[in-house]
Amino acid sequence: MDDVQLYLDHAIVKGVARLNYDEQIDAGHGRIEIRRCWASDSLEWLEQKSLWRGLRSICAVESERIADGKSSIGRRYYISSLAAEAGKLSASIRQHWGIENKLHWVLDVVFREDKNRVRVGHAPENMAILRHMALNLLKQETSLKRGIKAKRLKAGWDMAYLIKILGTVNMAHWERSYNLTTYRNPFLEGASMIITAP
Repeated sequence: MDDVQLYLDHAIVKGVARLNYDEQIDAGHGRIEIRRCWASDSLEWLEQKSLWRGLRSICAVESERIADGKSSIGRRYYISSLAAEAGKLSASIRQHWGIENKLHWVLDVVFREDKNRVRVGHAPENMAILRHMALNLLKQETSLKRGIKAKRLKAGWDMAYLIKILGTVNMAHWERSYNLTTYRNPFLEGASMIITAP
């Protein structure tokens, strides 16, 4: 990615390459945000392009935020299988980060992920997998018309509801997707304890 960054920075500053450009300005909540995107489909110079099947473009996205009289600018670089249309690339990137931010917000609010202090060995990754699995199971359960946090609380209080949520599990899918070993819990009919394989 260093080559992509150098190429785009040079092209932006010197104007030596044909770049597709898009700029969007948003104002609200006491701040102004300016998003600039430069995109190029000129990739013949990129030595590693064969490593990314379907690679069609590269782009740089610059975000400038002005709030309370202070300005901050950040630039990020991307490779893409989309055409070098800066407006579409910018919208796709913004949508992707919107989804990422919403997922992080849900994990933090529902599971207090940011306060989690698990730091040793594979434990952080294992806990992240379990949180994502739990979130997906809670989203799939539709009989209770409440938010994810309320469903999680109810599952903690009501064993029948917990078993109902766990009953939707396709264990073969989870075992393949996450390389898990499943141990049946003899005390809870229909429920399982999931432990990651060594």
